[in-house]
Amino acid sequence: MTQTVTPYHVSGDIDYERLLDDFGADRLPDATQERLGHPLARRDVFYAGRDVERFLDADERSVVTGRGPSGPMHLGHVLPFYFAKHLQDAFDATVYVPLSDDEKYYAKDQTYPETRDYLRDNLRDVLAVGFDPENTRIVVDTDDADVVYPVASAFAGDITHNQMTATYGDPPNVGLAFYPAVQTAHLLLPQLVEGAHATLVPIAVDQDPHVRVSRDVAAKAKYDASKPGALLGKFLPSLDGPGKMSSSEGVAIHLDDDPDAVREKIASHAYTGGRATVAEHREKGGVPEEDVPFQYLQAFFEPDDDRLRDIEAAYRAGELLSGELKELAADRIVEFLRAHQSRKADLGALDAELAPYRLTADERERARSAVGL
Repeated sequence: MTQTVTPYHVSGDIDYERLLDDFGADRLPDATQERLGHPLARRDVFYAGRDVERFLDADERSVVTGRGPSGPMHLGHVLPFYFAKHLQDAFDATVYVPLSDDEKYYAKDQTYPETRDYLRDNLRDVLAVGFDPENTRIVVDTDDADVVYPVASAFAGDITHNQMTATYGDPPNVGLAFYPAVQTAHLLLPQLVEGAHATLVPIAVDQDPHVRVSRDVAAKAKYDASKPGALLGKFLPSLDGPGKMSSSEGVAIHLDDDPDAVREKIASHAYTGGRATVAEHREKGGVPEEDVPFQYLQAFFEPDDDRLRDIEAAYRAGELLSGELKELAADRIVEFLRAHQSRKADLGALDAELAPYRLTADERERARSAVGL
């Protein structure tokens, strides 16, 4: 089976078990998923990783998960941020959120002004998640170039061309050739600011190359930083079938969609595991594993494990019809989006809202000093 999984291209039918061998990651034990304490973990969306137990056992912890502003955010984009918020609340973890606006200029056919517009809207969605500003730092590459680029330049000497091409393939331009150093700056930044400690990076599997390169840099022991741990997640599928939810391919539910739009998208486009007729469905039952609305409920949107088991059993027995399952999923997603959109609407001017989340002058200096600058 042919599959391609990189930060810049995902294609084929994804074999998540094969990726464990390809990426050198370990499947999470059930006990570790339970300790993480969130549906995305215990329901096997975050299914693999490296050094996750080290994070769970540590006294000092940080989490890094970011966003590349290439368009409006959809459900698949925002779930890692809500997971990071859970880790912040449950484990008193500091959260760092890098936004790679420069990368999108190198990787996408969009201008800096277009990227800037997406960036500002994406930032409002990140703020709407509700992170604790005293325990969160939001870093924008072009705004925080006084930190990001000096640190990245230090790391660039520790990443060989052969290592970069083996991990990412041949880059289409020199901007992306340099970008592994920038991503390493993102992932090691919490430790450059605060000293070596347990860092966890919850990401979709296509972003794992960034973590692997940063771990190689940390392993050289030239800096006061240990290897960041990785928590690898499966893709939330597009409504119209298996695969990665994408704004450019398939049908996605965006964070600004109103209830009518959500219900119409699910009713018209959601791929189901139901049978061809009501009579056949009542007789044979549905197939939850093939049903996208059920996968959405299972991943995140039905928090009650007992309720989810009841839904699965009723669908499998033919007692719950595909249309009814679509309505149930739409209800849960609309409820989630109403709360998110309400928090987003309550935000004031963006620069004022961001101010408490910015790196302080002392934090900037510590990060530069940590790499000898």
